[in-house]
Amino acid sequence: MKFFQKEIQLTPQKRGFHLITNQVIASIPEIEQIKIGQLQVFIKHTSASLTINENADPTVRQDFESHMNVLVPENAPYYIHTYEGSDDMPAHIKSSLMGASVQIPITNGKLNLGIWQGIYLCEHRDYGGSRNIVLTVFGM
Repeated sequence: MKFFQKEIQLTPQKRGFHLITNQVIASIPEIEQIKIGQLQVFIKHTSASLTINENADPTVRQDFESHMNVLVPENAPYYIHTYEGSDDMPAHIKSSLMGASVQIPITNGKLNLGIWQGIYLCEHRDYGGSRNIVLTVFGM
């Protein structure tokens, strides 16, 4: 069994859903050494998240952002945690709903994603800054 792990810093993104699949693959070429295994991608933040969804039509990512803003609105009168801005508490809730990690099978040295699947960075803050993710590859 082989294990590889790297932490990378993503460039700051505006609020929304952003494809990071190519950046992830380029950052850990050790994937090519794995015949059967897994890649875990973990984000080290509480106001951004990760998910896997469509990688072709950018309107899917726009619709994700629109829907999440309806589902978890800013300035809800019951929020107590408000001192970091109106986007902060909603960002924490969205992050928990979407999740902090994704796991992808590796088959014959490549991520075994569906043809229309990509890894999204879900940035829930207006000015979230750079985000750190941990990439862990393991397998044989």
